[in-house]
Amino acid sequence: MNIAEVKALADRIRGEMGKAVVGQSETIDLMLTSLLAGGHILLEGPPGTAKTFLAQCFARAVNLSYGRIQFTPDLLPGDILGTNLFDFQTSRFNLVKGPVFCELLLADEINRTPPKTQAALLEAMQERAVTLDGVSHALSPRFTVVATQNPIEQQGTYPLPEAQLDRFLFKQQLGYPSAEDERRIVASHGARAGQPVAADFGVSPVVDAAQVEEAVGAVAQVRLADDIVNYVVALVRATREAGDFSNGASPRSAAMLALAARARAALEGRDYVIPDDVKALALPALRHRVILSPAAEIDGRKVDDSLTAMIGQVEAPR
Repeated sequence: MNIAEVKALADRIRGEMGKAVVGQSETIDLMLTSLLAGGHILLEGPPGTAKTFLAQCFARAVNLSYGRIQFTPDLLPGDILGTNLFDFQTSRFNLVKGPVFCELLLADEINRTPPKTQAALLEAMQERAVTLDGVSHALSPRFTVVATQNPIEQQGTYPLPEAQLDRFLFKQQLGYPSAEDERRIVASHGARAGQPVAADFGVSPVVDAAQVEEAVGAVAQVRLADDIVNYVVALVRATREAGDFSNGASPRSAAMLALAARARAALEGRDYVIPDDVKALALPALRHRVILSPAAEIDGRKVDDSLTAMIGQVEAPR
């Protein structure tokens, strides 16, 4: 598959999701970028902003097997990974696979479960494998986590530790739609009873596993010039030097940002990365990897505002 075909494939997926999803083009593009870059995405937004529905529609359009976990305070690691159960008829242990054995896993309200259960996803996200009773079980090479969390209600939640946040390629913040988009949502969804289902809106698979694999392989054709590499490194290092942050982004984030920029270039139909690719992805790729300094918090500054100002101060290659 060449770069032009990757762009055509992405346009088909966008068009298919547009049958059901209104006004979330930026989030859809980040999900596509995550898929081609082999990353995971964290969606944060108030209730009712289509976080779960986005994941459902994306899994159906891209033809990925879909699993969902509703995270709760009493959820255990075995509820995610599965367990070996003894069969008295055969006198053998049989693996009962958990919902993590899928291609796209929706981790709904991931911050509502304790750290021990959150950590059960770490190996799956990093290695695309899970270990049960000392035996490693491989997951799909396209295994992707779409996690959601609600920023409004903090009572009874367990904030994700930095080590797990760093496993997410992007953190995307979803807000309320514009008045026009909200009218379209009400007109489209308001006439249907019950929760929305992607198939009811005509969302159908438009690609297969082989095409996704070819598209991922095509990203390797995208050129990353030395000046772009230097720009990515300068951005990440600037987070460690900026006074607004007590902790900056990791070297892993620089490598992931560069790979994501190559994926974005392919989605735009280019076989080379430009500074705008890096700029467009810097905020969602870094906002969850930095920690505001106490002084910045006292002054009421926000992570996004400080990051945006910092990105503007780092000179881009010409």
